[in-house]
Amino acid sequence: MNNKCKKIAEEILGLAGVKINGSNPWDIQIHNDEFYKRAITEGELGIGESYMDGWWDAEKVDEVICKILRAQLDEKIQRKLSILLRLFTARLFNLQSKRRAFIIGEKHYDLGNDLFQNMLDKRMNYSCAYWKDAGSLDKAQENKLELICRKIYLKPGMRVLDIGCGWGAFGKFAAEKYNVEVVGITVSKEQVELGRKLCGGLPVEIRLMDYRDVNGKYDRIVSVGMIEHVGYKNYKTFFEVANKCLKDEGLFLLHTIGNIKSEKANDLWTDKYIFPNGMLPSVAQLGKAIENLFVMEDWHNFGTDYDKTLMAWFNNFVMNWDKIKNKYSERFFRMWKYFLLSAAGSFRSRRRDQLWQIVLSKNGILGGYLSVR
Repeated sequence: MNNKCKKIAEEILGLAGVKINGSNPWDIQIHNDEFYKRAITEGELGIGESYMDGWWDAEKVDEVICKILRAQLDEKIQRKLSILLRLFTARLFNLQSKRRAFIIGEKHYDLGNDLFQNMLDKRMNYSCAYWKDAGSLDKAQENKLELICRKIYLKPGMRVLDIGCGWGAFGKFAAEKYNVEVVGITVSKEQVELGRKLCGGLPVEIRLMDYRDVNGKYDRIVSVGMIEHVGYKNYKTFFEVANKCLKDEGLFLLHTIGNIKSEKANDLWTDKYIFPNGMLPSVAQLGKAIENLFVMEDWHNFGTDYDKTLMAWFNNFVMNWDKIKNKYSERFFRMWKYFLLSAAGSFRSRRRDQLWQIVLSKNGILGGYLSVR
C-alpha cells in the first residue's frame, strides 16, 4: 500500500516540480513512509499533521506550499469520508454562533501574550502590514495603521469603533496621532488585559464582548482581520451591526484576508490547530452581505504584502523561541512554523489567499471617494 501511495504522491508532487528526497529547497525529505498514505487520503490535514509529527521536512516549507497551490494540487487529492463529513458539518451548522463566539479567543489569542510579543512588531499588530516604502516590520505596520487612518479620513475629535481590536494597536495609534476616541472589542481575555495596559492614559476603551452586542453611534468603524472569524452564515448580521452603529456620514474600513472562491469552511488543518471555526470570505459572499447596507467606495488588494509579513513573523518567532520554549512543546514549535510558512506560501502563490481593504459608506460620498494608496 505504501509503495502505491508513494508512487501516487511522487506523480502528484511532480506536477508542481516538487521531488521526494530531492536536492532543491522546495523538495520534501521523508522521514516516515506512512506519510504517503496520510497525505493522499487526508489532504491538507494529513500533510500538516505529519509535518508536526516530524514525518517530513523541507528547507523551504513556504515554497513547497506555494508550488502546490500554484499547480492546484489541493484539488487533486482525494479525501476520506470522515473529512468530507466534517466539511459537511461546517456547512450545516452555524459554527460561529453567538454561543460559540469566544472559542477562538480561548483557543488562539489566549495562547499567551509572550508568544505574540516575541513574534509581532512593537505595536502588536496581528494582521497584514503595508510594505510600501518600508524596510522593517515596525515601519510596515505603522504604514498600515496610517493607511487606515487616511482611508477613513480620520479627524480629531471623532469617535471610532474597532471591531476585533486585538491588543489595541490601531486604537493607540489613532488616539496618539489623530486625537480621537476609540472603543475596541475583542473576544480574548489576554488581549483585553495587555491591551488596556498598552493603551493606558489614552482615550481608548477595550471591551471583552461579541460584535453582536455592540451599540452606540460612531463617526468611523474599522475592523482589521476579524471577519475571518465571523462565518458566512453571519456576514449579513455583521454588516447590519456596523450599519446600525455608523453615523449617516461615516466610513467603515474592513481589512480582511479573502478567498478567490466561495467556500463555507476553512481548510481542516487550520481549523483544527490554528483558527477554530474560521473561514475566509470571497468577493461574492461579502458583496451579498453588503448589498443594500453600504456603498462600496474602494477595494484595495495587497495580498503579496502578507507573504512578507508572515516571513517577518516567522523570523521573529524562530529567533525568539528560546525565550518562550519552556511554555510550549516541540510539537507546538513545528505546528507554529508550519502555520506561518504555509500561510506565507499561500499568499505568495496568489491562487487562494488575498488581502483586501474595503472602504464602505452608508449613503455614498457626494462627489466621490478619493482612493488612498
